[in-house]
Amino acid sequence: MRGVVELRDRQEIVYERRRGTLAQIALRFQQNPLSIVGLLLILFMLVVAATGPLFIPYPSDVTGAIHIDKRLKPPSRDHYFGTDEVGRDIFSRVVAGSRLSLGVGVIVLVIATGIGVTLGTIAGYFGGRVETLIMRITDVFLTIPGLILAMAISAALGPGIPNVMLAISLVWWPGYCRLMRAVVLSLKEQAFVEAARTVGVRESRVIFRHLLPNAVSPIIVKASMDFGFAVLTTASLGFIGLGAQPPTPDWGKMLADGRRYLPEAWWYSTFPGLAIFLIVLGFNLLGDGLRDILDPRLRFRGE
Repeated sequence: MRGVVELRDRQEIVYERRRGTLAQIALRFQQNPLSIVGLLLILFMLVVAATGPLFIPYPSDVTGAIHIDKRLKPPSRDHYFGTDEVGRDIFSRVVAGSRLSLGVGVIVLVIATGIGVTLGTIAGYFGGRVETLIMRITDVFLTIPGLILAMAISAALGPGIPNVMLAISLVWWPGYCRLMRAVVLSLKEQAFVEAARTVGVRESRVIFRHLLPNAVSPIIVKASMDFGFAVLTTASLGFIGLGAQPPTPDWGKMLADGRRYLPEAWWYSTFPGLAIFLIVLGFNLLGDGLRDILDPRLRFRGE
């Protein structure tokens, strides 16, 4: 009976500590107004992407309808963001493009973090020739500017969103690999890892039970700041014609098409560019706030 009571008391202490930690995180997040602004921007874009099909005023314009009689109309009650060179509603296409851009960003980060975290963990934990091989391959990828490498891969594979996602993922994983390797190198010398090895815990359990949970914070911070740049890179590839192909709405392609009409139709490029700006700004502000919260060195320095 006493053992049951002690176990219950320990569980209550653990729960209280977790609630206290979450309360501290929430308090520190509230103390950073810019992070709150970033979070609100991201939530707004997520809501737009999730509910866009419900309130798009001209669904047919998203699938390639043509209305020459409405060509390059300025913003009005009928067309909030104006129309493009073939009379399609820009507001409908910008809203529909939000789902594409956010979806690409999520998939790119999942693939990039999956590859980078796996290789970085292997390199940092096992070391030796495996580490040397992995890090030399990583260095080769890092010597080439990311956007140029993504353009080369996309051009070789051909235009299209699947190829764009693959190209950006192949560009993004080396950063996660180097970060994860550095984190694992510092963690595997800690006392709790040495203690686990001493008592004969399997290598796989040490990695998944002790190393990876303690490496989540820096990965989350980097992913939150990389998300906006993944969207920006997707738009850049779409700008040069390697992204989504017509009639699929792509913010980068809309920017490229609208630059020819800037003197007479400023709205064509302005609103897709503003959507890209808001997503990049939102994730950068949120990532900066998460870094202050989750990085122990910055947290202790602030205290």
